[in-house]
Parts: sequence; structure tokens; C-alpha cells
Amino acid sequence: MQNLENRIIELEIQTALQADLIDSLSNTMAKMQQTLDLQQGQLRLLYRRLQEKGGEGSNAAYNPADEIPPHY
Repeated sequence: MQNLENRIIELEIQTALQADLIDSLSNTMAKMQQTLDLQQGQLRLLYRRLQEKGGEGSNAAYNPADEIPPHY
């Protein structure tokens, strides 16, 4: 009977540890999704700005090397 009780306790401990791990992984995935959403928004903004920059009457591809940095 003691052996059965020890096995049940061990299973309860394992279940608690697994639940904690699942919660931790879920939180990590939520943070990663937030980061991904932010990066996608930034990428859309950059793409829109590149489209606006290239749409000023020229069909040439935008080249950042043609831009003069503000400190010159």
C-alpha cells in the first residue's frame, strides 16, 4: 500500500512540474508572438516608406547607398 501511495505522489509531482513547464512555454510563446507582431508592423512601415520613396516619379530601384547621411 505504501508503494502505491509513493507512486501516486511521484505522479502528482510530475504532473505539477509539467503544468509549470506548459505555463512557462505558453508565456514564452505569447511574448514571441508579441515580438513577431511588432516586427511585422515595423516591416510594413519600412516597406510603405520605401514604396513612397521609390514612387516619386522614378522607376529606378531605391538604393540606400545613394542617400547622404545627415552628419555630412
